[in-house]
Amino acid sequence: MRAQRLWMVCAAALSLVVSLEGCAARATLSAESPLTVATASDQNDAERRALVRLELASLYFGRGQSDTALDEVKLAIVAKPDLADAHNLRAMIYAAMGEDRLADESISRALQISPSHGATLHNQAWLWCQRGRHAQAQAQFEALLALPQYRDVARTQLARGLCFGRNGQWVEAESALMRAYELAPANPSAGVNLAEVLLQRRDFERARFYIARVNDGVGTSNAQTLWLAVRIERKLGRETAVRQFGERLREQFPQSPEASLFERGRFDD
Repeated sequence: MRAQRLWMVCAAALSLVVSLEGCAARATLSAESPLTVATASDQNDAERRALVRLELASLYFGRGQSDTALDEVKLAIVAKPDLADAHNLRAMIYAAMGEDRLADESISRALQISPSHGATLHNQAWLWCQRGRHAQAQAQFEALLALPQYRDVARTQLARGLCFGRNGQWVEAESALMRAYELAPANPSAGVNLAEVLLQRRDFERARFYIARVNDGVGTSNAQTLWLAVRIERKLGRETAVRQFGERLREQFPQSPEASLFERGRFDD
């Protein structure tokens, strides 16, 4: 197995973290007033326009419509130039388009506006990992996890585990992915990537346990998860289970590359 196989479910969600902090009510404290909660009535027209555009941009990007998403996020920035979430999302769109320099510029701008912006720090570390700057990425993930106000710990542990795996650091990958799984056991990405790491570490029974939870869930299995189950069962010598998962793979995803690999018996590709 190659390190690059650590991917899998919800890879886009991994690299795209947009907190949309401006959309959430939050407590504020000033010298002139007691503790209050900001609501929609506290937003001016420009802020409301920016947040609507930002939400649309996020939706389009999630659908793979990067050009339209970029148009919307640009309009959000025009309406509110100091919206860190918008610059963060623009960075992820540029990264998806292969525009690394523009992505870095947008990340830098977001951090100029808000140096401790968790979503941007996470995404910057993940981009570094994708570019092979593993040590730098891990240092940033660890610094982010140490921030007392940071809330998206499960996602960052997941990214941290994937980054370790991309670098062939399987023990560290297992530790980080196990933590991600403990924090968010319903997230199939944590379970499937943990199973992949355990397969690499030849801990086949535990790998079988975690991939079974994904494949037995409602709407959480796909060609990749079924193929992983096939490979694990084969390592365990359970030929009946191999055939059963193979049949599911061929019936549910007949055009997938994984179904083709199964047909050709290419279990180690």
